[in-house]
Amino acid sequence: MSNEKNPRTPEYPQIVSRADWLSARKELLAKEKELTRHRDAVNAERRGLPMVRIEKDYVFDGPADKVRLLDLFGGRCQLVVYHFMFDPSWDEGCPSCSFLVDNIGHLSHLYARKTSLALVSRAPLAKIEPFKRRMGWTFPWYSSFGNDFNYDFHVTMDEAVAPVEYNYTDKAELVRKGEPYFTQGESHGLSVFLRDGDSVFHTYSTYARGTDLLAGTYNYLDLTPLGRQEDWEEPPGRSDGPFMHWVRHHDRYEDSLKASALAATKKKSRGERANAARNTHRQSPRKQRRRS
Repeated sequence: MSNEKNPRTPEYPQIVSRADWLSARKELLAKEKELTRHRDAVNAERRGLPMVRIEKDYVFDGPADKVRLLDLFGGRCQLVVYHFMFDPSWDEGCPSCSFLVDNIGHLSHLYARKTSLALVSRAPLAKIEPFKRRMGWTFPWYSSFGNDFNYDFHVTMDEAVAPVEYNYTDKAELVRKGEPYFTQGESHGLSVFLRDGDSVFHTYSTYARGTDLLAGTYNYLDLTPLGRQEDWEEPPGRSDGPFMHWVRHHDRYEDSLKASALAATKKKSRGERANAARNTHRQSPRKQRRRS
């Protein structure tokens, strides 16, 4: 294989012939197929996990009324809950959680497989609803403020309420691993539930990078030479900062801010033109009378 480098950007991949590229691509394809088969096997093990009956009666605040966990199923037999980080003291939801939720597709596809999806946060609805409108989301979103749901599923850490545990790791181990930021406050995760009549069962929960697969943006970036452009990735030299340093609310990226400013300018310009047209219309009869 040729060792020719791109002279302008040495961190880019090597420049090779089409034949050499095809040889390397086929080697990678074999590994991709192996990964797919392994993922299929892991998915089968996940489906084979035992389940735990939910005994506690969780009551959530919904847009219309108070609801129970069973109500979140919407009459379907499966429920996926995304634990969205939104502390009651915050004025807006977590940017990283927002990044993931932006990647959720149309829920009709889940509904076709008898599966519902809902977001749950500890923030009160009075904060959730305006943020949800700002983001342009229509997904069901409920507040667990005042109940134990977040603590029982280990996405809110407060030793005064429950023993600290995140990603199946206790506080002492989290500190030993250099992850003290997971020992207090809000964290994200995803939990899955199954219902049989009025009985609800917990089948699965995942945390931290366990939700990576749900972020379509990441999956697209992982197919590109520059990847996510985060400093933990290999090969080195293609990043511009640490893990998720670049993630913003979708209306806070520079391009979004410029687009919003441009839209506001255009709206103002249209308004000024409309006012001018109305003024001209009001003046025209008088001008016509003066000419007659």
